[in-house]
Parts: sequence; C-alpha cells; structure tokens
Amino acid sequence: MSKNLSSKLFAIKTTGGQEKIVARLIHNKVSTRKLPISSILVLDEMKGYVFLEASNAQVISEVVSGLKHVKGFVQGILQYQDIEKFLVFKPIISELKVDDIVEIVAGPFKGMRAKIDRIELARSEVTVVLLDAPYQLPVTVDASYLKLSSQAKSPEGQP
Repeated sequence: MSKNLSSKLFAIKTTGGQEKIVARLIHNKVSTRKLPISSILVLDEMKGYVFLEASNAQVISEVVSGLKHVKGFVQGILQYQDIEKFLVFKPIISELKVDDIVEIVAGPFKGMRAKIDRIELARSEVTVVLLDAPYQLPVTVDASYLKLSSQAKSPEGQP
C-alpha cells in the first residue's frame, strides 16, 4: 500500500470465491484506462471482499461499474487498523502467557486442552499441563501447535 496520505481504503463486495478474478478484472480496467487506483488487495481470510486504495469513492464506483461478480461496494472508508491483523504476521507465542488455557492442534496430544506452565521464547517451546489427562502431566510442545482458548485472569490493577 502506498504512503500517500490522500489515499483511502475501500471494500468491494464480490461473489464468494471470485475475489481473485475480480481483482484481475479491476487491474485490467485500471491499466487500460489509467485510473488512479494505488493498490488492489485480496485477503484469503476475507471471502467475498476485494480492497482498493484510491483517493475517493467516485473512482471506486467508476472502476467497479459493469464488472462481472461485483455485488457493490461497502459505503464508507475503511481504516488500516481494520485489516492490519490480516497483513502483519504475529507469532502465537507472543500472545501466550503462563496460566492461559490452550488447545493443542497438532502432534500426539492433538485435540487436548492444557494450561500453560512455562514459556521458552528462545526455543519457541511451551510447557503445558494437560487438563484432559487423569493426572497432571507436564508436556513440552512447539508453540505453533497451540491455539489460545482463554486467557488467564490477571490480578486486580494489572493489565
């Protein structure tokens, strides 16, 4: 995305699964007509939407008019913060804390719930205590095998 301060983000509604086709059609139209579109963005996590960066909504309206698979465009301007979580990769280990409840999504303990006992950032490993086992069983697993279920309650007055 460009750093142009006058550019704004707009969302286009499309037929589900046709986002890349619509993006190509928009790119062709922008290239042939030399329309002022700064960027075109398709996110796998956002089915049915294509995001465009342009100076105003009038340009967006001109670009999408008559295109196949376009249902319309979302009124208003999107904020960068709305889609930032889809653009910036954040490792799961940075979100985990001791006493958080997690689900193990890979490996031999797949599908089990566990409580975090210790986190080793350098090795990207987490020691957890399995909650589904009949006795407390500490196990060390790779942080990428975990999905956060619920965060630990912090003491009063602390973030």
